[in-house]
Amino acid sequence: MEGRPVTRRGENRLSEEDRVLWNLVARTARPLKGKAVIEMSDPVAEMKAPPAQPARTPVAPSAETPKPRHPIHPMDEPTLDKLSKGRLPIEGRVDLHGMTQDEAYSLLYSFLHRAHAGGVRYVLVITGKGSSSGGDGVLRRAVPAWLTTPAFRPLVSSHDHAARKHGGSGALYVRLRRTRA
Repeated sequence: MEGRPVTRRGENRLSEEDRVLWNLVARTARPLKGKAVIEMSDPVAEMKAPPAQPARTPVAPSAETPKPRHPIHPMDEPTLDKLSKGRLPIEGRVDLHGMTQDEAYSLLYSFLHRAHAGGVRYVLVITGKGSSSGGDGVLRRAVPAWLTTPAFRPLVSSHDHAARKHGGSGALYVRLRRTRA
């Protein structure tokens, strides 16, 4: 296998998540003296966001209004206790520190989609606690709201703040829905 090109026939290609992370690192690099700067496309912009929901006219709530197909329920206390004590495994982690909302949304969506497709049940989403200037972090507020949107409902069953040893209020436990066989 030695000597073969790394990109031959799609082998060893970066995943979407790895491309986003690599792009973040590559932006901080400076070219060597005398070398030309290579412009790189932004993989976050290239990633397809979930399709936008068509604009709907507001409908007055009635008894006939259907409930959402996939409601988000709060995580139950026994499950939270097992996760915090390590008796229930956290099968995946994603760290959104230092990302813009667009980058974080794309990475979170692709991560949860792959985890769900892989049959993963519990993941940890690290948002960070936010700026030290006294305000809540943007991602700390935005991520729980994103998890309740129609794009995430087919993937997410419930979520809640993580235990202190897993990041406390700067992280979330997310329970993914079971995959249908």
